[in-house]
Amino acid sequence: MPSASPEAKSVNLGVASRLDEAGRLLSEQGANPYRVGAYHRAAETLRGLDRPVSEILDAEGLEGLDRLPGIGTTLARAIRDTVRLGRMPMLERLRGEMDPVLLLCSVPGIGNRLAQRIHEDLGIDSLEDLEAAAHDGRLASIAGLGKKRIAGVIDTLESRLRRVRMSPTPTPTEEAPVEELLDVDREYRNRAAAGTLHRIAPRRFNPEGKAWLPVLHTQRGPRHYTALFSNTARAHEQGKTDDWVVLYYDGGGAERQNTVITSDRGPLRGRRIVRGREDDCERHYRGHPAV
Repeated sequence: MPSASPEAKSVNLGVASRLDEAGRLLSEQGANPYRVGAYHRAAETLRGLDRPVSEILDAEGLEGLDRLPGIGTTLARAIRDTVRLGRMPMLERLRGEMDPVLLLCSVPGIGNRLAQRIHEDLGIDSLEDLEAAAHDGRLASIAGLGKKRIAGVIDTLESRLRRVRMSPTPTPTEEAPVEELLDVDREYRNRAAAGTLHRIAPRRFNPEGKAWLPVLHTQRGPRHYTALFSNTARAHEQGKTDDWVVLYYDGGGAERQNTVITSDRGPLRGRRIVRGREDDCERHYRGHPAV
């Protein structure tokens, strides 16, 4: 095998170091050892390549990355995001550095106030989710975002996200059943209350740098979950940082996010529900009245 060029070494070592860091943090936070090992094996694969991983991505897309030894769909997406965007969202979450408001503010036409409302009201914390909301009408529900401004947001995102996917059409993703989401929520809250979870120090709303935020890594079937209490401005303002639980998981072709809260109104008052899937939750509780 020919030796790697200096360019390949530089690009590949940079991405590999982030994969190794993700694996280390997953291990510290109690994730499945197999998942931890997958990140380290992927890093080792990149260090052994004789050409830049960015070149493989340019020529062969995600499928090319997926074909590399030990790199599946989830890791391929993590590598793509690191190469194309210069950031690995999952790693930022493990570090406690997620700042979705700042990310949304990077889109022309969306200032800090609008970004906060989009994030808080719609639960959006990625550019992919923002684009989906612009297309499906949810973004139009935010006051101050008229048709012209939303069209500009769509144009901007189409250009920016074209670099990180094979086609300009958002990839459909598979939703987990509410029963599964509520079960992960239950596991997280029980273990957080028992004090058995690793705690991280989030960057936002934490001037003292205190490690207060419990993090859970768990699995249901093929889906890997990361669960954390919500560390948003609204959660702090309403005193819900020990109630609202944000779940991240792989679903289909992309990562999904749901927020589980205690309902304070209607027939589900006092019940744990998945925000935005209230009808599914009502059907669930109707079939399980003792839950």
